[in-house]
Amino acid sequence: MKKNQFWQYLAGAISISLWIPKIASAHTGVGDVTGFWHGLEHPIGGLDHILAMLAVGLWAAQMGGKALWLVPGAFITAMIGSSVMGHFGLPLPGVEQGIVASDFILGMLLLFAVRLPLALSAGIVGILAIFHGYAHGAEMPETASGLAYGFGFIISTTLLHVAGIGIGLGIDRYQPKLQQLLFRIGGGATVVGAIYVLVAR
Repeated sequence: MKKNQFWQYLAGAISISLWIPKIASAHTGVGDVTGFWHGLEHPIGGLDHILAMLAVGLWAAQMGGKALWLVPGAFITAMIGSSVMGHFGLPLPGVEQGIVASDFILGMLLLFAVRLPLALSAGIVGILAIFHGYAHGAEMPETASGLAYGFGFIISTTLLHVAGIGIGLGIDRYQPKLQQLLFRIGGGATVVGAIYVLVAR
């Protein structure tokens, strides 16, 4: 019974991230497609963004406690600030390299079950989020409504974090004996995905 519950829980969490592109594409050509819907679609338009955001949720779930909301919250807050930088063209070197590096770092933190003080964990995630937010802001079309676009990518990011947290909590609740192994697999998959992104570029 517990195994069945785990797979149902896991499927529900994963479906959150899988439905985002369907929601976005379903509205193509309706309303301000370069605003809200473009912002909603942007984070799920690249594997590098998806990996990082799911990994943040998984790492928060692995740590538990206040990390469940403080770590993703730090990512979203820093992402919003840096998206403004990107939108107005303020310089930030190595954005693409920083995005891929964030996947490697978050994957390794999961793979080796690294546990750091909460403030440091939030700080690391916040720094890594700067690159993702900058890319979102810099790639916003000139015709887009800034607030609508920003609201869209914040929702996508939050849902990906929630999916990662949901998967992590499902592992913790229904597969406690395999907990560390499954988290490590998630970390390893993130690292492999980062390598793929790096090679594909």
